[in-house]
Formats: sequence, C-alpha cells, structure tokens
Amino acid sequence: MEARVSTLANGLRVVSYEMPHLETVSLGAWIAAGSRNERPEQHGIAHFLEHMAFKGTTTRSAYEIVETIENVGGDLNASTGLDQTSYYAVVMRSDVELAVSLLGDILQNPSFEEDELLRERDVILQEILASEDQPDDVVFDLAQSLAFKDQSVGRPVMGTTATVSSFIISDLTDFMKTHYRAENMVLSAAGAIKHDEFVQFAETYFSQLLSGHLCSLEKITYTGGMAAASQEFEQGHVVISFKGVAFKSSDIFTMQIISSALGGGMSSRLFQEVREKRGLAYHVYSFHSSYEDAGLFGLYVACDKKRQLEATEVMLNEIATLCESGLNLTELNRAKAQLKSSLAMSLESSAVRAEQLARQILFFNRVIPVSELIEEIDAVTLEMCQDLMKRVVSETEPTIALVGGGQNIDEFKRFKCFFDTSDAC
Repeated sequence: MEARVSTLANGLRVVSYEMPHLETVSLGAWIAAGSRNERPEQHGIAHFLEHMAFKGTTTRSAYEIVETIENVGGDLNASTGLDQTSYYAVVMRSDVELAVSLLGDILQNPSFEEDELLRERDVILQEILASEDQPDDVVFDLAQSLAFKDQSVGRPVMGTTATVSSFIISDLTDFMKTHYRAENMVLSAAGAIKHDEFVQFAETYFSQLLSGHLCSLEKITYTGGMAAASQEFEQGHVVISFKGVAFKSSDIFTMQIISSALGGGMSSRLFQEVREKRGLAYHVYSFHSSYEDAGLFGLYVACDKKRQLEATEVMLNEIATLCESGLNLTELNRAKAQLKSSLAMSLESSAVRAEQLARQILFFNRVIPVSELIEEIDAVTLEMCQDLMKRVVSETEPTIALVGGGQNIDEFKRFKCFFDTSDAC
C-alpha cells in the first residue's frame, strides 16, 4: 500500500494510508502552529486554544461534542507542541464521516463562550501547577529555557499563570484566524480508510477554512547557560544539553544513532556506566529533540542529590570518550537496528502512521517512503558519528540544568569549559 495525497480547492491537503486488516481509522487535523508561533504576550495561547476547541461550537455544546463521538465508541483528543497542534479521533470504519464532520465543526465554528473560557482557564492553571510538582518537567523546562533563552521555543508549552490568566476571547480568535488556515493544515488518516471517500468528506466539512499565506518564523538560536531551580525534591535531576540538528538536516539520523548508542537502552554507554557500574541512578538516558531549523541533544539523570556533581562528570566523560574514539561497529549496528525496528513497530499503529504522514506533508510537502528512511539510517558510518559529535561539543558550550537542591550551582561552573581547552577557559 502507498499513501495517497490530494489537495482541495482551498489549499487543504488530505493524505491517507489504507491498512485493510484494521476495522478502525485514526484521523485528524494537524496544524503547523504551536507554542513556537506565539509572541511573548501570547505565551500558552496555542495550548489554551486546543483546550477551548472542545468547549462548544455554534451547532454543538461541549457535552454534545463528547456525546457524539462516544455514542459510536470513538475517542477524540488533541495535543499542542512547539511546532504543531493536532486534533484527532479514532473511530470504526463506518463512522469516518461523523468524525470528519465533528473535527470540521470544532476547527471552523468554535463558540468561545465567556463562561467556558473562565472554567477552562482554571483547568489549565491547575495543569501548570501540577507540572511544577513534577521534577522531570521542571528540569526539562529549565534546560529548554537556558538553551533557547528569550525565544518562544524556550518557553513551556502550557504558558504561565500570568499569561494564561490574561487571555480573552479575542486573543483566541485572532490566533486561530492567523494560523488555522487551509495551507497550514493537513487532514490525515490511516487504517480502514478509503481515500476518495475521505477526500469527499473533507470537501464537505472543511470548505469554510480560510486560505492565505503561511506565517514566517523567527530563526532559532542556541544560547546555552547554567542554572538550578529553587524547588526541593527527594532526588536530584540533571539535564546536560548541546546544540542539536534540525529534522531537515542531513545529519538527523547520525544524531539519532549517537543518542541511541550513548543512552538509548540498557546496553547503552550511559546505562552501563552510570547505573550498572556505579549505581548512581535508576533513570539515565540521552535524547534529541529536533525542530524544522534547530535541535537539542542532551542527557538526563535522576540520582541522589549529593551525587549530582559526580553523575554530571561521568556523563560528560562519556561524551568526551565518544569524541576521542568514536563508536565501535557493534554499537553502530545495534543503534541502527533499534532505529529501524522502532520505526517499523511504530508504523503498525494507525495513530502513529496518521501523525507521521501529516508531519511529512506539513514540513516536507511529500510523503517519505519508509525504504528511503531505512536507506538513510543504513548510510550512517562510524566516521560520520564521530565527526558530528566533535562538532556538537566544539560549536557550543554545554547547557546544564539542575533540580533538587542538593548542590550549589557554583560547583558545576567548571563544566562550562569541559570541552574547551583554549586559554579563555
């Protein structure tokens, strides 16, 4: 089976992938607008708008929205990220039209009533407070804000209590009119779906979408820094990060292989050195977050607060060793196998398949064959991994975020020049 793509007269792109063995369909609308598109005074509005989408339309109340989808045994949800917002449903094959009509109503005819806004504001404020009780959320938010200081990508998606409390209905409608446009949106489906029928439903229920040009984005700049959060927790949490690569970069799979080999599983270097050999931590791993024009590569550990300093040095030493001697062939092949199997397994899910198709159309304007992705993974060499790792640590100093209150930030300042041997350090 191959994915099929059509473009409606208003510019909305419709993509689908039929999985004949399924009885259900995962479908949704993906919009190339998230928290990255917000101005400082709009911080959190993309997430707020996602919440308000389910609070009623000009034809359905909030209860009628959930009743409509649950009456047929379906599920309706949404999520907001840095570069996209998605509204999606899972239904039986016979209920695709109902799901498309419901999504079309939500995205084109929201009622945005004042009492619903006030109630949902309180819900989001509780969501923000709950995240502040989660040390891993706190440390990653801190790391992101240090890596991309004073930029939209450096701010938490949910916003702050101050910004969320300030939003009024016109703020929501203005953001929606600016970004929720046909050319900025993809309607995607995977599962027991017939493409021609799906396109007909899209033409019927998404005809009111505004057309227009896409909004430009400010370039992301890695800044870096070092800071400790004031909250006290039982454990110490550390995130060390560096400038990564964009998902459109030719280095994207090399970066993913490095991350997998360094801290992607129980056989990884970090797991073996930090947990198995030293007993420093239960949770330790590496990660790479990529955006259209930037990325963030990093390491995370949760450990005894008194051992944060030791854990940080061990992790940085593992990166230094990787720069000096590179990966070995066994590590390279294992990381490639993990990436390829993860890709294959994930695409057995209709929900993942629908999301992947939508993102590829939104950001690459084409469906990328799985075979092409596998070829790019297989093409990565030992030399490519070592060269990229050297570039990563030489171009920028590490960003270090600490949570837990175990040690003074001054003790970590020597790590600022860990990979810099110049006289300036």
